[in-house]
Amino acid sequence: MMMTAMRLSADERRVSVLRAAMTEFAVSGYAGTSTEAIAARAGISQPYLFRLFGTKRELFIATLDVMHGRIEAAFRAAAEGLSGPEAMMAMAEAYKELLSERDLLQVQLHAFAASGDPEIRRAAREGLRHLWAVTAELTGFGDDQIRAFFAQGMLMNVLAAVDAESLDETWAQACQPDPAVFFANAGQD
Repeated sequence: MMMTAMRLSADERRVSVLRAAMTEFAVSGYAGTSTEAIAARAGISQPYLFRLFGTKRELFIATLDVMHGRIEAAFRAAAEGLSGPEAMMAMAEAYKELLSERDLLQVQLHAFAASGDPEIRRAAREGLRHLWAVTAELTGFGDDQIRAFFAQGMLMNVLAAVDAESLDETWAQACQPDPAVFFANAGQD
């Protein structure tokens, strides 16, 4: 009996391509990633990739949307039923877990590096703006506390990127954020 391959819908194929793009962009960034590599990883032709996304830039921006969406979903799930410092602490822990997904972390860092492109810069800026608003909504905190939260998140990005947690060195251990200390005073001005 011959088996027939199941055809994916365009939406399913888009999701598949975005997964492949996340992996490829994580390795080589926007400038260094070829659409040929993404198409090959997704198991489609390059012309079909362009039919789905138009341009490499549009595909990169769609990948950023996925990344920002994953962060927002993690924040919302972690903060469910909480507010103030408790919500922020839960969000910080959820973000730390997300950083173990190397592709997500690397794409985020590459987005900042590729922000010389006005459209990519706009997408990266919009993603940060939206996550800022979500953080304010979920915690009830103002700009000072949210700025400190985002600063800790950026430090966490850098430490995860260089795998500082695995080092048994004083500087690496001193750099590790201590959410209990930071968030104990998060609700105070």
